[in-house]
Amino acid sequence: MTAKGGATPSPGGAGGAAAGNGRLFTVGLVTAWYSSNIGVLLLNKYLLSNYGFKYPIFLTMCHMSACALLSYAAIAWLRVVPMQLVRSRVQLAKIAALSLVFCGSVVSGNVSLRYLPVSFNQAVGATTPFFTAVFAYIMTVKRESWVTYLTLVPVVTGVIIASGGEPSFHLFGFIMCIGATAARALKTVLQGILLSSEGEKLNSMNLLLYMAPIAVIFLLPATIFMEDNVVGITIQLAKKDFTIVWLLLFNSCLAYFVNLTNFLVTKHTSALTLQVLGNAKGAVAVVVSIMIFRNPVSITGMLGYTLTVIGVILYSESKKRSNKP
Repeated sequence: MTAKGGATPSPGGAGGAAAGNGRLFTVGLVTAWYSSNIGVLLLNKYLLSNYGFKYPIFLTMCHMSACALLSYAAIAWLRVVPMQLVRSRVQLAKIAALSLVFCGSVVSGNVSLRYLPVSFNQAVGATTPFFTAVFAYIMTVKRESWVTYLTLVPVVTGVIIASGGEPSFHLFGFIMCIGATAARALKTVLQGILLSSEGEKLNSMNLLLYMAPIAVIFLLPATIFMEDNVVGITIQLAKKDFTIVWLLLFNSCLAYFVNLTNFLVTKHTSALTLQVLGNAKGAVAVVVSIMIFRNPVSITGMLGYTLTVIGVILYSESKKRSNKP
């Protein structure tokens, strides 16, 4: 019984407040995911191209070192997700194979940013569904519907048009960008094949925990032999301008938060929502990069990129319908 003249609390009001807080939390996560994704992309471009720090392998090694340390802190100390243990040497070998492909993808992507504007880099990166479909067909003989394959035509055509209309086109940078996109798709397909059994499945945060230190082991000798005296050069740069140290630290931490926010957005929304948001993120990254770096763009290039994005959206919609029972 309530006191005379008092108001009975409304259950709907409490529920509405909780729902509102939930939506606000999700919006915050998506904003953090967008900011970290676009931030690390633009900062990579700034360091490798505008700042003149021409060491993409060392930069990738810094990213992987931060991912290894912060992943351990998040899982072992902060308990963001439960720790999943590697069960066998075979499983570890599979994770190492994924890590090698992942390294190739990130290094190639960073190399491409030395030569290509972010806008064109994103246009090429949008063709990931094409390579995913190709690798899935070759490696698992998994066939999609003809409509799904048809949607890949504008994806590829758009990049061809964008390449022809790109004022800052660089062949080596383009090859590296294609390599990064193909490696990213290959990792997705390989992950589904290699870690398919229930006993071997790892969530993305635990997978990163094991992949990152293995990646550092792969990247260390590559850095030593291919980027001569990079540590000494970085120290000399730091003596002249300590800003480079803060930039590398912030950039490396941001690379980890890309993975963390990606996991959290997927957890609190869905993989499909993440895919839709990812398509929009590419367009946002293009606009922001053009505003910051003032790189020239042509109408033909923008039309090509738009066509690619439309193709990716159609591909996502076709996949969603084909997966329905």
